Amino acid sequence: MKITHAYSITRPAGARAPRGLFITDLDGTLLRSDRTFARVDLNALEALGRQAVVRVIATGRSLYVFNTAAKEVLPVDFVLFSMGAGVLQYPAGRIVRTVSLDPPEVMQATAVLKTCGLDFMVHRPIPDNHWFSYHRSTPDNPDFERRLSRYKRFATPLRETTDGFGPASQLLAVVSRRHSKAVLKMVRERLPNFNVVQSTSPLDGKSTWIEVFPAAVSKSLTAAWLAKKLGIAKDKIVSVGNDYNDLDLLEWAAESYVVDNAPADLKNRFARVAANDHGGVAAAAKRWLTERLKVKG
Repeated sequence: MKITHAYSITRPAGARAPRGLFITDLDGTLLRSDRTFARVDLNALEALGRQAVVRVIATGRSLYVFNTAAKEVLPVDFVLFSMGAGVLQYPAGRIVRTVSLDPPEVMQATAVLKTCGLDFMVHRPIPDNHWFSYHRSTPDNPDFERRLSRYKRFATPLRETTDGFGPASQLLAVVSRRHSKAVLKMVRERLPNFNVVQSTSPLDGKSTWIEVFPAAVSKSLTAAWLAKKLGIAKDKIVSVGNDYNDLDLLEWAAESYVVDNAPADLKNRFARVAANDHGGVAAAAKRWLTERLKVKG
């Protein structure tokens, strides 16, 4: 595992000390079902900024794919992308931290996914992690083929031996929902020194993506690194999410909310706000500002 710090993080001269850290997921949380941002949510993020709250998007998207969604400048300060494998200071566009798998780790993880009979991709290191090589084990995996088709200009077949692949940001396997629990358990057991995360496919909304990252990569671990750099205490951190790849962040933050379109088991565990299509992020921000930071109005 390799960790790289490209830039130091410093506050502008005269800037107020941060009063808190507000972290929101992107797909299904801040981003609406029609792939647009609600004005009420953007206004809420702007209001947080006026209260000296550091605003963060934590997404599983690569930086390239994040930029396809963020066609307008968003009122946030940092983007934790690729599940926290990279940190972008925004909107300056500076990558301040990256984490990657070393070549031996790539070989180990690839061998396990092949042995498990999975269809998967191996992604290049940041900032080129929208490029990947793929391995097909099964003849019928529609969501896997859909992802290949969408990013076909960045995709190449994986060679039989991976000793020449070099480092990677992650591996991503696509499995059916009915097999996801068993496969997730099997991969985690065989790769105990990696962080193995599940998420619902953003392409068909049904399949499960099982992603393999370095042990130091998760939304919560990277958020903790950022909070330490900024000098923000744990009790001043809030998160908003909607899916299982947000779970570690939701469990870690001092206060957490899930939008109403989240799975039932997450809604049973965390405070619920409106759905992503109905200003859920704004509702969470308002509730946290008034109840925790005691900001009126």
